[in-house]
Amino acid sequence: MQYPLNFFRYPLDLPPSTAGSFGELRGAHFHSGLDFKTNQRIGYPVHAAYDGYVSRLRVQFGGFGHAIYITHPNGYTTVYGHVKSFTPAMEKLIRDEQYRQQSYEVDFKLDPLQLMVCQGEVIAMSGNEGASAGPHLHFEIRDTQTEETINPQLFGLTIPDKVPPSITAIGIYHLDGNPFSENTKRQFFAVRGSNGNYHLTNPQVINLNGQIGFGISTTDMTSASANHNGIYSCELKLDGVTVYTFAVERFAFDQTHAINAYIDYPELMKTHRWMQKCFILPGSKISLYPQSINRGIVNFNDGAIHDVEYVVKDAAGNTSTLTLKVKSGHTESSLSTIKAAGNLFHYDQKNEFANDKVKVVIMPGNLYDDVNFTYKMLPKRPGAFSATHSIHNRFTPIHDNYELWIKPDSNIGKYADKAVIVSTDGAMAGGTYQDGYIKGQPHAFGDFFIKLDTIPPVVVPINIKPNADLSAAKRIFFRMSDNLSGIKSYAGKIDGEWVLMEWDYKTKILSYCFNTDIAAGKHIFELTVTDSKNNSKYFTAAFNR
Repeated sequence: MQYPLNFFRYPLDLPPSTAGSFGELRGAHFHSGLDFKTNQRIGYPVHAAYDGYVSRLRVQFGGFGHAIYITHPNGYTTVYGHVKSFTPAMEKLIRDEQYRQQSYEVDFKLDPLQLMVCQGEVIAMSGNEGASAGPHLHFEIRDTQTEETINPQLFGLTIPDKVPPSITAIGIYHLDGNPFSENTKRQFFAVRGSNGNYHLTNPQVINLNGQIGFGISTTDMTSASANHNGIYSCELKLDGVTVYTFAVERFAFDQTHAINAYIDYPELMKTHRWMQKCFILPGSKISLYPQSINRGIVNFNDGAIHDVEYVVKDAAGNTSTLTLKVKSGHTESSLSTIKAAGNLFHYDQKNEFANDKVKVVIMPGNLYDDVNFTYKMLPKRPGAFSATHSIHNRFTPIHDNYELWIKPDSNIGKYADKAVIVSTDGAMAGGTYQDGYIKGQPHAFGDFFIKLDTIPPVVVPINIKPNADLSAAKRIFFRMSDNLSGIKSYAGKIDGEWVLMEWDYKTKILSYCFNTDIAAGKHIFELTVTDSKNNSKYFTAAFNR
């Protein structure tokens, strides 16, 4: 698809350099934009990439922290994340919405004529807000209608780059007609080379027979940065014919978790190796695969010698290649199916498992391939209100979530509304009492059991105590935490009126910033913090201003 060039300007007046590329592999998602570097500092002016109107403003605890969305007349919307501060007009709109909702976190849309901007206009100052690993500007271009995010470099917002991608290893997967899993036979080969030309460390003709999938470990750098970023595309060719293509042009946000279908997820869980599969799992619905033949799976059965070529490119067109010689077997491999004691779950069907202690429901679209589902009951853990239930294993990814119903011990009684489902690695899956079970929605397989959360959050005042003199203080500070179900809400009041409190993602400090509404004299401060099981902690203190 062609995109308009020389239409958008860069959002910063700095030489373009990126810490993260579009489509780069991240934990549980593809990176959705470009991360422009800001010299490890905050406070650079952020400019509107083109004329338009501010269509959405967002403040959140994690994620982008502070974000601006500008809709443009050409059918695209730009997004600016992790900014430190907004224009005064935006600040007022945000503050009014926070007080209207009585919430620090707000996410709201604006009318087209409410806040219009021109190309180059300063809309914010760059920052490090939210779930950011360091000062930078996260920048996206989205399709306004579909909300798909698109690679900004396709619009001409290029990064100086004469460095071809690097290839460090390849993988070969013996699929033999079975679904891909942690039990799939793998072979990994080290790679050597530079300047776009790569080969196996120990060149050889590889003997293969039956249905084979290939993989690759590859990253990219630009001329402007030493960061190891993601590639733009990877092609797999068999005797000169392209059988598989991956390209990071655009994707929808409900697809981004399918990164776990793109990578060798079991290998990542076991060894932390990022191996990118060059074949497509049947349940992976994502637009980053523009082309394939037989989902990229090659059947070697003709006894001939074949050339298998990887062609890896970055967004600037720099190319790296690696070619293998493969000696094909003479016969079809047996197309066996999974044979095990578990239940065969199909990726495109609703799947259910139940006994008198547990129920599992997985809806269509949440598995990437057929799965031989396994279950076993493990011994009860100290303090638990159920046995521990081993739900399949941690090497099979789930796209969204699934339903897990666990029967609690009979003595749970009046505490059923305090029950939560937790995994042995500490993940919380929620929990509501329903039909004699505790129902949760985990995002991963693992070992789960029921615990009770009857303990309120912990609130630790930092600079306020009864009758404190805060006449010179700019803020009131607290630390807060919760032992299990997590903090659901917090509310601060001064003299009975709700006040805005900010919870910083990095420091985990909750604070109130004094404004001109608080006159000199004696005041009463109150703070109520509530967790997801409605356990509350209340703090109050008089102070002098």
